[in-house]
Parts: sequence; structure tokens; C-alpha cells
Amino acid sequence: MEDSVSNLLRKVARGEVSVEDAREVLEGVELTEQEIDAVIEHGVHSRAELGTIVSASLAPSGGSYLIMLFFTWGIFFTLMWAFSFIYGLAMDWDQQQLSFHLAMTIVTLIFMGIIYLKYVLPDTIVVKHAQNKYIPEHAKDWREYKW
Repeated sequence: MEDSVSNLLRKVARGEVSVEDAREVLEGVELTEQEIDAVIEHGVHSRAELGTIVSASLAPSGGSYLIMLFFTWGIFFTLMWAFSFIYGLAMDWDQQQLSFHLAMTIVTLIFMGIIYLKYVLPDTIVVKHAQNKYIPEHAKDWREYKW
């Protein structure tokens, strides 16, 4: 977005403009009723067309160092718990110990899946509207046997 208000907010965030100066600049700004209606009707409350891809929010960045560090940690611990489980099977460990190692493997994979869904997968929605279903009555194509 490259409008004047967004540019002013970016300058305030960078420290180029003070908050008081920004308030003075925006003091006389008023929106007309037509502009407010145009903003509201810009897709916020209007029904989307079939097959439209609506972005619910900005897709988070999956390329951050924290996400890469978490997935490296997750792969390491998943392999560690899985191989310790396999080693325990070969060495006839107790069933409780084996179930703990299997549970830790699954929990680590679940955490990785949650982080993937939350921070890596783009957040888009494909709009599909349900249509009324009509099921025609079919002629019977079988015989009714009587006793």
C-alpha cells in the first residue's frame, strides 16, 4: 500500500517523523460518507464470486531463522527418539520405555506440523458456495420378489 497515511506511519515507525507531528498532519483529515461506504463495500461485507481466492491475512514468512532452527531441532529430535525406539525394540526394553519413546516421536512430529500450519503455510481461502441439491427419482431397475 503506497498511500500517504501508510507512508506517514512507516516514517513514524522508522523515527523520521515524531508522533506529535504525525498527529498534527492528520488532524484535519476527514472521510466522506461515500469514501466510508466504498471502503466497506470493497469486499469486506460483499459476497465473493465463486472460485475467488480470498487472502484472510498476510502469509507469514516461513523463511525466518527461528522457523528453520525449530525444524532442524524437530528433525534431530524426531530421528533421535525414533532410532532410540528401534534400538529399544532390538534390545528388548520394557514396554513402558518403548511407549515413551514412540510418544515423544509423535509429539515432536505434531509440534512440527502445528508450526508448519501456523507459520509456513499460506493463509488463503478458496470461496465455494453450496448449491441446492436435486436428486431425481429413478425408476426401479430391480424386481420385487414376493413370498
